[in-house]
Amino acid sequence: MTTPAPLTAGWSRPGRDLSYTPEDFQRIARFMYDATGIRLTEANERMVYARLAGRVHDLGLDGFSTYVDRATSSLAGEERDRLISSLTTNTTHFYRESYHFDYLAGQIIPDFITRARAGERIRIWSAGCSTGEEAYSIAICLLQHFPEAPQHDLKILATDIDRAVLARAVTALYPPGSLRGVPKALIDSCFDPVPGGDLRTPRPQIKAMVTFRPLNLIGHWPFSGRFDAIFCRNVAIYMDGPTQERIWTGFHQVLRPGGHLFIGHSERLSPSLKGRFTMVGNTIHRRNGDPARGR
Repeated sequence: MTTPAPLTAGWSRPGRDLSYTPEDFQRIARFMYDATGIRLTEANERMVYARLAGRVHDLGLDGFSTYVDRATSSLAGEERDRLISSLTTNTTHFYRESYHFDYLAGQIIPDFITRARAGERIRIWSAGCSTGEEAYSIAICLLQHFPEAPQHDLKILATDIDRAVLARAVTALYPPGSLRGVPKALIDSCFDPVPGGDLRTPRPQIKAMVTFRPLNLIGHWPFSGRFDAIFCRNVAIYMDGPTQERIWTGFHQVLRPGGHLFIGHSERLSPSLKGRFTMVGNTIHRRNGDPARGR
């Protein structure tokens, strides 16, 4: 997330006659924290203006105060979702932090293969999946090393609070920038070209492995079973300490003993979780406990 200089009271973008005060920003910041757990500071004031001013103008409103009233009301619905979408960060690409996928392929998938062939259920969660590159990267990695995966009870759940990026993930049309660093041979074998341009889309068997759903990480998690691996990378970095601890603790509760948690390169688990996880790689943590006893 960008960190520009703070605004002065009543600052307004040149060429726009829109009222925007520190009080307007504080109302937006409180809403985002309560709704998503994302913490905005005064350093984000210009970013908030830049991302929302066009919408305020398009609605024919004279200032942010009226817009905040409308977007955060109990009847806002779509406008509330639009506000959240505008202020969440969705930077990603295929095989981002590639060492995580190296570990998945070398250290985790062999166990998945053994367990899946024995009839066990395997579940992976891509939490904060953005436009889908992470979830599809997991699916590609699984198919590369376990081609028969679709024949077993092995599924990937991908969730995000931003419904706009989820729609793009389901559509799954990716420009060359999303595939930077992916070997050409892998692109050719796992992606179909989209007629009329340079976009690519994952092949049907890859898409079929992933289910996309909206989910707020600070809300209720409607899960009936545990996960074998969770990827939540560069999401908690935008949250304060107590919110991060709440999310890490939640992941511990829904991971099976021996399951793995992958977090972002700048993120760290809360000290209170010491003893519940063992670090086994670069920002890769294994949940402690006895897998055989399930606790």
